[in-house]
Amino acid sequence: MYERKTFILLTIISVFCGLLISCEEEGFVDDPSVKLSFSTDTVMFDTVFTTIGSTTKKFTVKNPYNKKININTIKLAGGKDSDYRLNIDGTQTSGMSNIELNANDSLYIFVEVTIEPNNDNNPLVVKDSVILNTNGNTQDIKLVAWGQDVHLINGEVLKTQTWQADKPYLVYNSALVDTQHTLTIKPGTKVHFHRNSRFYVAGSLISDGTKEDPVLFTSDRLEEEYSDTPGQWDGVWLMPGSHNNVINYTNIKNAIIGIQVDTLGSTASPTLTLSNSKIEHMTYAGIYAQGTTIKAYNNVISDCGEYAVALTLGGSYEFYHTTIANYWTSATRHTPSLLLNNYNEEKQGRALKKARFNNCIIYGNNGYEIGFDSLKSSGVLNYRFEHCLIKTGEEIQTTNRNYEHIIENEDPGFISIEDYNFRLDTLSPAIDTGDVETGEIYSKDIMNNRRNSDEAPDLGAYEYIPGTGTKKE
Repeated sequence: MYERKTFILLTIISVFCGLLISCEEEGFVDDPSVKLSFSTDTVMFDTVFTTIGSTTKKFTVKNPYNKKININTIKLAGGKDSDYRLNIDGTQTSGMSNIELNANDSLYIFVEVTIEPNNDNNPLVVKDSVILNTNGNTQDIKLVAWGQDVHLINGEVLKTQTWQADKPYLVYNSALVDTQHTLTIKPGTKVHFHRNSRFYVAGSLISDGTKEDPVLFTSDRLEEEYSDTPGQWDGVWLMPGSHNNVINYTNIKNAIIGIQVDTLGSTASPTLTLSNSKIEHMTYAGIYAQGTTIKAYNNVISDCGEYAVALTLGGSYEFYHTTIANYWTSATRHTPSLLLNNYNEEKQGRALKKARFNNCIIYGNNGYEIGFDSLKSSGVLNYRFEHCLIKTGEEIQTTNRNYEHIIENEDPGFISIEDYNFRLDTLSPAIDTGDVETGEIYSKDIMNNRRNSDEAPDLGAYEYIPGTGTKKE
């Protein structure tokens, strides 16, 4: 009997102690020296355009202890007047109190920033910090953003005007150059486009950069990881009726279609004169032309998901000293880099009056890079390749008069495909194989180097200069 009472007493004591231990384990860490751990000590934003919010960044707060922690406060040092915004546990706020964090658990804090304009072209630094207080112990995460003031173009219809390089331009909700009006863009001007924005041109566009100060059309995502990412904005659309467009020393990047040129342009002169420019990183096409007129020279068109150049619905086109280099790797490409077409969706003929390529390179990572989409009943399909290096996939018949002085299916020897550097390497077969007369007309290359200072001009947009063939541009 005594042993039984002793056993019951010991059992009760054991259960009671277990409950005490359990309660203690489920309590909170109350040590004033407690420290949370963080995934970073600084959240840094790349350049953020004023008035437009940044991308969202995040950091984690971890409880490294085997007990719960009660975070007394999480707040922005700048409070409600801060340029920054926090999202804590799904709540957008400038601060929260009494946040329980389980043992060895983590909490995500999301951060955004919107910077007010300062009417200054110089970048500005906007700083703040996230302050966390636990048991009287204060820790902080620094917030740093570089801001850039902009000219904001928000869904505007533009009359005749000139854009200068004093500050970048940010196109939000697209923009339209009105009929019978001209937008002139001066050297060094940077034009950024928000997602789903397009540059409509019903009148005329004069984008006139220089080698030293090219004009830039690109997205508004300035983080390094987006520098070569296609499809971030819609592109430039030269609409039916648009005329006398000139694009010179202009880089167009990271859109869906670089330049779409539509029908009903001027027949007296090219709808578009394109020179000394780069069009790269497009999800669909670099140039998408529909029954229009284009004259192009000294251009590089590269890295496009479907076509680098699509000349459709007939038209008249001239390309001189152009490098078409399509090594798209984001997905499998089943289309040629260059497409020639002479009919519409209703199978009605649209005459391809001229498609002339002189001293050009047309190459890529597909088996063939020139495609013809034509119907015999559709009428004219007038094309000619002269002094070009092309990838055809099969041998061209010597009786085919559409080709003259052609280098077939030989690697052009670009310096670095991975770096999108399409200058010619030392042993390139494109060196000194161009037509001299064409080289005299377009006597300087895209880098402003003279073409006819040696035996003959080189093919493509770049003239090989001895001593530069192994260096990145």
